[in-house]
Amino acid sequence: MRRFGIIALIAFVLTACGDNGEKKATLRLQAAESALAQGDYSEAKLQLDSIKILFPKAFNARQQGISLMQKVELQEQEKSVAYLDSMLKVKQLEVDGKKKMFVLEKNAEYQDVGNYFYPSQTSGKNFHRTYLCAQVSELGDFSLTSVYCGGSFIHHRAIRVSVADGSFAQTPASNSVYESTDSGLRTEKVDYRIGSDGGVANFISLNKDQNIKLEYIGIRKYVVNISPLDRKAIFEVYNLGQIFAGITQIKKELKEANLKIRFVKKKMEQASLNQ
Repeated sequence: MRRFGIIALIAFVLTACGDNGEKKATLRLQAAESALAQGDYSEAKLQLDSIKILFPKAFNARQQGISLMQKVELQEQEKSVAYLDSMLKVKQLEVDGKKKMFVLEKNAEYQDVGNYFYPSQTSGKNFHRTYLCAQVSELGDFSLTSVYCGGSFIHHRAIRVSVADGSFAQTPASNSVYESTDSGLRTEKVDYRIGSDGGVANFISLNKDQNIKLEYIGIRKYVVNISPLDRKAIFEVYNLGQIFAGITQIKKELKEANLKIRFVKKKMEQASLNQ
């Protein structure tokens, strides 16, 4: 009995040493194929990654896993492209419908790209007025412009907006500044691009139904209240800018997905040639 037990133990050890895990790896390969057929790309990738980690000596299964992983990546990106294409069409229809609410100002003599304004904030209606203006370009670039008109310069470079509960948002100092004098009236215009506006545009959008105080920050402060019509204008233009931003993001993701598709197809062609 003792001799038989030793022989059995030796046989078990030899079998274990000789087992490269192909059978177990193949089971995981089959599970990955099943997940791919069901469109569960995450599960398929998980099963294929586990083969590389758990069965490094399962050469055949690993080779098949590489080929299957390429199929998973290709199908995943193709599905992503189809979804993004459909979303782009929806967003484009949305922005085309929304643009009808706005006025496009564009001087063909010196502007390649025009800007959309809410009707109440077009340049022709706002001479010699102190207010906060919103605009979004035809390319989707949103910005705010703080306009000050007065008897003397305040040389403002930033603004702060606040509501009654004490919450506020403030821009960093801007370098985009224009100052002029006309018939003794001083005008200052300072631009703040989205992302560099300290969250002011979003703050106004969230608080559009409240009274909002606007402070011009320069060598001295100048304070006004943003009128209800200006609050609405900023809110509507900001929303238009958000739709444009969504379109830009979708286009970026589409470009990345198509690049991945080309890369995977190239790898698959190279693998086919090497067989």
